[in-house]
Amino acid sequence: MQTNTTTRLIRLALLASIAAAVIGCNSTPTKEVPAVVEAVPARMEIQESVGFTIVEAAPIDGAVRLDYDRAHDLLNQGKVEEGIALLETVAEAAPELSAPRIDLGIAYHRSGNFEAAEEQLNEALAINSAHPVALNELGIVYRKTARFDEARRSYEAALNIYPGFHYARRNLAVLCDLYLDDLNCALENYEAYVAIVSSDDEAATWYKNVRFRAGQTE
Repeated sequence: MQTNTTTRLIRLALLASIAAAVIGCNSTPTKEVPAVVEAVPARMEIQESVGFTIVEAAPIDGAVRLDYDRAHDLLNQGKVEEGIALLETVAEAAPELSAPRIDLGIAYHRSGNFEAAEEQLNEALAINSAHPVALNELGIVYRKTARFDEARRSYEAALNIYPGFHYARRNLAVLCDLYLDDLNCALENYEAYVAIVSSDDEAATWYKNVRFRAGQTE
């Protein structure tokens, strides 16, 4: 079962964070983009039909966004080491932002360096302890390093912040199903997940399997 959550939706959420840091949150078009904005607290914006966006702002030079975009281009091209190196410079230039740290965690995870991934995700949570994406990604790292109880706590923390976070819901269902042998937890979370993502036929099959094992019938 594949539970990696590096998806377009999450990527857009993280891009929104760095974009807010560079250009602020003004929706009115302007001719010039300010190079620096004043720091404001992170906040979550809920879009019920598509999920959520974490918006952060920090006083950083506008060139950092270009480096951030370039880092993602490198990662998308499979140039993971180069992408990580550039993300490290972005994280150093924007220490108030959690998004570069989360992306570093995802990139290190992709490269198989779970220790570095965990370190970066914890750095992100030190900046923003209520970031569901960081908590979900950390849960994946915990699961892949056989710390299943910690993984569960991390997924549940993400869902406590945003119950509609279906990636975390799916990951928790799989964890309870395959690793914790907790059918009640698996049933509850598969049911909640397929209610949100009805197009996931694979998860629907897993849900039916768990219902069968739990003695439930159609």
